[in-house]
Amino acid sequence: MRSEAPVPHAAPTPRAARTQPASPALAGSPVPSGSPAPAIPEAGIPLVRDHTVYSCVMGSRAFGLATDGSDTDLRGVFLAPTALFWRFEKPPTHVEGPAPEQFSWELERFCALALRANPNILECLHSPLVEHLDDTGRELLDLRQAFLSRQAHETFTRYALGQRKKLEADVRTHGAPRWKHAMHLLRLLTSARDLLRTGSLTIEVGEQREPLLAVKRGEVPWSEVERWMLRLATEADEAAVGSPLPPEPDTARVEDFLVRVRRASALKDAAGDR
Repeated sequence: MRSEAPVPHAAPTPRAARTQPASPALAGSPVPSGSPAPAIPEAGIPLVRDHTVYSCVMGSRAFGLATDGSDTDLRGVFLAPTALFWRFEKPPTHVEGPAPEQFSWELERFCALALRANPNILECLHSPLVEHLDDTGRELLDLRQAFLSRQAHETFTRYALGQRKKLEADVRTHGAPRWKHAMHLLRLLTSARDLLRTGSLTIEVGEQREPLLAVKRGEVPWSEVERWMLRLATEADEAAVGSPLPPEPDTARVEDFLVRVRRASALKDAAGDR
C-alpha cells in the first residue's frame, strides 16, 4: 500500500484510504511517521468524487519531461464536510483513487504538509496543469506564497540526500543507478536552488529538458551526474544564505483560511438539515 505522500514516480499500488499516515511523506523528510492504519478500501472515494476543491496533473507531464510512455499522475485536495469530524471515526487524511495514479489529501493534512515545506506538496501547489478548481481551491492557490519559507532548504536537501544514497547503493550493487530516478533528483535539486534564489517555485524544467532526458536514457556518465548533483547542492546552500524567502511560513494566514473554510462547511451542513 502506498505511503501518504507518494514518492515521485513510484509504482502504483492497490487503492485504499487511510485515517493516519503510515510512513513519512517523503523518504528522508522530517515529517514524522505514524502507526499503520487499517486499509479501508474505497472509503474515501466519495469524498474525492464529491468534495475535491483542487486537482492537477503532476509527475513528468507537469515537469515538462513527459515522453510517449509517461503516466498521467493526478493529485488533488478534498474538503471533508466539517460534520464528519464530530464522529468517533474521522474522515481519511488521504485517499488513493478512484482513477489509476490518482492520490488526494484532505485539505487540513495538505496544508500541514505544505507548511512543513514537503517537496511533493509544494510542487502540487505549483503545477501548471490544473484539472479542477472551485472557490476554495482558488483561495488555496492564492495562499501559495504563504507556504514558502527557507525551511524548503532543509526538506528538499534532506530528501535529495536520501535519494542520492539510494542511487549510490545501486551503483555499488548493479554498476549503474536507476537513471530515471537520477534525472528526477537533478530536476528537484534545480528546483530547490531556484526557489531559494528567487523566492518562487517553478517546476517546469524548460531548457533543461534535453540534458535531463539524456540522463534518463543513461547517456551521461555517472561521474558527470554526480558532479552535477554536487554543484546544484552547493548552489542551493549558497542561495539559502541570502534567500528572499522568509525564515518561516505564514502559518497564521493559512490557519485563518482553514478555520473559515471549516466554519462555512459547518454552516452549510446546518442549513441543509433545516
